[in-house]
Amino acid sequence: MLVAAEAIYFVGHRLGPAAEAAFIEGLSDFEVTPPTAQDWERTAELVRLYSSFPLGAADASLIALAERLGTDVVISFDRRHFTAVRPRHVPAFRILPH
Repeated sequence: MLVAAEAIYFVGHRLGPAAEAAFIEGLSDFEVTPPTAQDWERTAELVRLYSSFPLGAADASLIALAERLGTDVVISFDRRHFTAVRPRHVPAFRILPH
């Protein structure tokens, strides 16, 4: 959910309100998985662990969600953060797009 908010901000900031509204409407085609209590705890743990990096809450929450769902795939243009973090469940993330 934090990543969705970050993406919405980015679209609105870069492309304007019409694009932002269209992007938000497009999200209705997807089931957005909300964070659990454990996700919030893991997100905070990752932010602390990578504080010198720093790793922000949006990226940390995506990592926590990927760990909970057991996926090794992350969709992000931010290769720097997702190649540096070592997830609990796999050796490394596969980051899309390539």
